[in-house]
Amino acid sequence: MIKLALMANVVLDSLLKPLEEFYKPSFVEEIAINHEGEVWMRLHGARVPWVAYNAEVLSKQYLIDLIHTIANIYERPFDPVHGMPVVYATLPGNHRFTAIAGPNVQYDERDITGGVALNIRGTSAPETSFENYHLKRGEKLLKVKPRESVRPDDPYDRLMTAINDGSPILISGATATGKTTFLNHMLTLIDKNSRVITVEDAREISVPQANHVHLILSRTEQTNDFNYARLLDLVVRMTPDVIIGGEISTDNASVLWEMLGTGHDHFYTTIHAENAEAAYAAFADRILHTQPAYDRSDLIAEMKKKIRVVQLSRDGALRAVTEVV
Repeated sequence: MIKLALMANVVLDSLLKPLEEFYKPSFVEEIAINHEGEVWMRLHGARVPWVAYNAEVLSKQYLIDLIHTIANIYERPFDPVHGMPVVYATLPGNHRFTAIAGPNVQYDERDITGGVALNIRGTSAPETSFENYHLKRGEKLLKVKPRESVRPDDPYDRLMTAINDGSPILISGATATGKTTFLNHMLTLIDKNSRVITVEDAREISVPQANHVHLILSRTEQTNDFNYARLLDLVVRMTPDVIIGGEISTDNASVLWEMLGTGHDHFYTTIHAENAEAAYAAFADRILHTQPAYDRSDLIAEMKKKIRVVQLSRDGALRAVTEVV
């Protein structure tokens, strides 16, 4: 048994060699691979947090083999098509490993049969103290990225303030009012250096930021063990700067609401509703479908504190923003 464990470690060490130069340096906080041939490095204290490097050695087959090997060594289930497509592990040196492969991840049109995405967190960090976190005796705590408590009178300014301060935004409207198109335009206003994770049941969102991963959880064609609860765990481990939640349904509403409570800025999603008030109510009702213990009135009140709603309406060829709350 000991000999088998040693052999497994030798195999893993050999397989990790192409990646070690990226995640082991002390100045690296984390690496992310969204598709073959490219690695993103998140650097400690850098002005531009994510930096991309080409790495042809990181082929799709290499990445799939790596995930399979780690799953086998750590006795984790891994079957992207019919079982569990996600693997979590702690690599030698206490590096946290998160990976997904198969039809639930699609970077772009190259991922015809499904893609691969993974994150490895480093363990090295600069020397720190409470003062590095601006915690000092007798001094007030800092407010980091505080959101505006007063909403501007002008609806355009209200929307831009929400985008700039990272407030969650719910885009509401009937079918064909242009919700996805509006959301795609909003993404062009987000920092191009942001890391964007989308969660959809079919690929619709167009992300201009280069550092992005598209996670797919189909309502009709799901064949493996991936579900919305597992999706939540995965998304928060992939270090997103922006989360796009796709369209709210009874299946995903409670998980999307939980994502809102994870502390991430720039959370955007859409819903079918005829006005802003109805949008809050529809979101709450979809949550209650799977989480009936919530109090509906309290839930709606909490939503109104946290979420901005942009209402879109249509009359023939005319499409317009009719509410920004």
